[in-house]
Amino acid sequence: MVDDQSPKKVTTRGAAPMGNGAGQPAPPDALAVVVALGTVDAALVSGPLEGRAVFVAEPGPEDLVMAAGAIVRADVVVDEALLDRMPNLRVLARTGVGVDLIDVAAATRRGLAVVITPGSGTAAVAEGVMAMALCLVKRLRPLTDLVRDGYWGQRGAGALGDLEGATFGIVGFGRIGRRVASLAHGFGARALAYDPPIAPPDDVACTDLGHLASNSDMISLHAPLTELTRHIVDARFLNEVKAGAVLINCGRGALIDVDAVMDALSAGRLAGGGLDVFEPEPPVHHRLFDHPNVVLTPHVMGLSRGVIAVLAGQRPDALANPEWAPTPSARPPTTEEGQQ
Repeated sequence: MVDDQSPKKVTTRGAAPMGNGAGQPAPPDALAVVVALGTVDAALVSGPLEGRAVFVAEPGPEDLVMAAGAIVRADVVVDEALLDRMPNLRVLARTGVGVDLIDVAAATRRGLAVVITPGSGTAAVAEGVMAMALCLVKRLRPLTDLVRDGYWGQRGAGALGDLEGATFGIVGFGRIGRRVASLAHGFGARALAYDPPIAPPDDVACTDLGHLASNSDMISLHAPLTELTRHIVDARFLNEVKAGAVLINCGRGALIDVDAVMDALSAGRLAGGGLDVFEPEPPVHHRLFDHPNVVLTPHVMGLSRGVIAVLAGQRPDALANPEWAPTPSARPPTTEEGQQ
């Protein structure tokens, strides 16, 4: 289990192997043990792990000792202290691509593969961006309140926007950013993309972040979190946004300065905001969350099959530490051995 603070660290509550109730006998000894670091729905991993590993959703101390693999949520800290408690670990599999809270260098020194899952949530995240955009420009949240509270006569008080003819400014033009651009085009919107490392195609490229801010009706964030991109959306950026723009962050929570976003909403520079990611996670309540033109969803996840590749002695397709290579290793302890 993981406590309710953030960033999260593993605690030691009862184990619950997949397919068995807590305290029941584990599956056969020949199967490796894979633990959840953070909340992972057993139903989502049953396919990749079925017949290959025992999945422990709520690992206790013995489970951590036995674990050959771990599926890591974005809000869990994986540091030297945790790795010391997992001496038989061979692979960390992130449910996404962010490794902000994983000590990748420490994992690499220990010979661990750090698997990421690029593309696993591309369609889902991009569709989530469009859902937020539609919700915000069509003012679904305040209009729902209006109908529920009996103010039907005020339905014309606020203008509704359209995606057709609008400009989507996309910061970060990787898989998800490109998919957002494709979906935006399907709605008749134009795309602008800012991503210096990738150099987007000429028909969407925007080399100046300020130009993107001042010419976009919707701004969607998909950049990785680095020292250069931390709080890339700050007061200076927001002072340049087109009046009435909508900001959507489905990238990393720390890409935005939440206080600055709240100020921009209050001043009317932003018309709305959609957040799927937060700093930290789970988030501490912020006054931004109460704004009527803000839509919030919890950080969604992808699912990696890379843990199975590593346990089978193979190299997975995507690694956060590409220098890792499969090496012979001792057999992980069985469930029975780990409990002795």
